[in-house]
Amino acid sequence: MGTKCEPPDINPVMMGQAPRSRRQALGKTTWVAIWLIYLAGPIGDMAQAGVSTAERLWGGLGLSLFVLAYLLLIYRHMWRVLNRTLMRSALAVMLTLSIVLSTTLGFEWLVLFTFTSVASAVVLTWRWSRWSIPLITLLLLGIGARYPEIRGYYLFAYGLPSLGSGYMMVGVQHLIHTTAELRAAREEVARLAANEERLRLARDLHDLLGHSLSLITLKSELAGRMLPSRPDEAAKQVADIEQVSRQALVDVREAVTGYRRPRLAVELAGVRAALSTAGVKITVDPALEGEHPPLAADEEGALAWALREATTNVIRHSGARHCELLLAQEWEPDERRYLCLTVLDDGAGPPRTQHDGNGLSGLRERLALTDGRLETGPAPRGRGFALRAYVPLPATPPTPASSPTPISQKVTIPGINHTP
Repeated sequence: MGTKCEPPDINPVMMGQAPRSRRQALGKTTWVAIWLIYLAGPIGDMAQAGVSTAERLWGGLGLSLFVLAYLLLIYRHMWRVLNRTLMRSALAVMLTLSIVLSTTLGFEWLVLFTFTSVASAVVLTWRWSRWSIPLITLLLLGIGARYPEIRGYYLFAYGLPSLGSGYMMVGVQHLIHTTAELRAAREEVARLAANEERLRLARDLHDLLGHSLSLITLKSELAGRMLPSRPDEAAKQVADIEQVSRQALVDVREAVTGYRRPRLAVELAGVRAALSTAGVKITVDPALEGEHPPLAADEEGALAWALREATTNVIRHSGARHCELLLAQEWEPDERRYLCLTVLDDGAGPPRTQHDGNGLSGLRERLALTDGRLETGPAPRGRGFALRAYVPLPATPPTPASSPTPISQKVTIPGINHTP
C-alpha cells in the first residue's frame, strides 16, 4: 500500500519518542545534561579559598554520587521501565545526599533538592509524586532556615524552584505519555485505513470479476457447443467474450483507482445480456427502465452493485428459469423514505443453513455505507430466492395535494425479517 511517510521532525527534544539514531540520542542526552549547569553553585563553593581538603573530598565524592544517581534515574527511565527497587534506592540516595551535603557544607548545596524533586516527578507516578515534591521542598526550607545569610530570600531562591520544577516535570511527563498515545492512535488509524482500502479493493474486484468471468464462462461454453455446426454464431459469442473481457479490464482499472461509480442503466443492460445468455427469462419493472427518484452517486452505485451481485448469483447458483426485477419507493413508519430494488427468481432458493458469501457480505457493507440495508430470503411464491436492497431517499413529507405514489407495487416477501 506504499511506503509509510514520517512527519517532519519538529520535536528536537524527541519528547515521548525513543531516539532512532546516534544523533537523536546525543540530542536527548544534551537536553538532559544541560540542566546540570545549576550545580555550578556547589562546585564554586568547593573551589573557594579556605575550604579544607577534607571538605573538598567529601563534597566531590558526594556530588559525584549524587549526579550518578540522578543520571541513572533519568536515562534509565528514558530507555526502559525502571526496576522499582532500583528506582527507590536511587531516589533515597539523592535525598540523603541532599540533606547531608546541604547541612554540612553550606547553603549552596540546597540546589540538590531541586534535582531530587525533578527526579521524583520523572520516575514516580502522580499518586506518589504529588506528595514527594512538597515533602522534599519542606525539607529544603527546614534546612535552609539554619543559614541566617539567606533567610531573607532562600524561600524564593531555593524553595519555589524546587516546588515549581517538580510539578512542572509532572506536567511534562503527562505530555510525554499523551504524545506517545497520540502517536500510537495515529498509527492505528493509518492501519485501519489501509485495511479498509484493502477490503474495498477486494470487494470491488470480487463484484467486477465475478460477474464478468461468469459471463465469459457461459459464452465460452455456448460457443463451444455452437462451434461444430454453427460457426457464425460461435464467432459472435467469441466477439462478445472479447468485448466483455475488455470492459472487465477497464472496470478493474477504474476500481483500483477508486473512480468507478456504476449506474443502474448500464448495469441493467449488462444484466439483460448475461441472463439471456444463461437462458434465464427476465421481466423488468418499467420503473427500473424509466424515470426514478434522483439518487446520489453513492446510493445509485450501491443499487447498481446490488443488481449485479443478485443476477450473478441467479446465474451461478439458482438454476432459475425466470428472474424478475422490481423497483419501488417505500415509506417507513418513522417517515424515512427508501428506494427498494427487488430481485426475484424461481430457482432452488436459499439453503436451510444460509450464510452470506463474500458477495452478499460485501453488498451489505456497501449498502450500510449509504445508511441502506439488504434483506434476503425465500421468494414469495414459495420457490426461489428474493433479494431486496434499500437505499435512503431525501425525506419529503407527503401532502394531501401531492402524495408520493409508489413506482411499482411493493412486493411482500415471506421469510424476510423487515426491520425499519
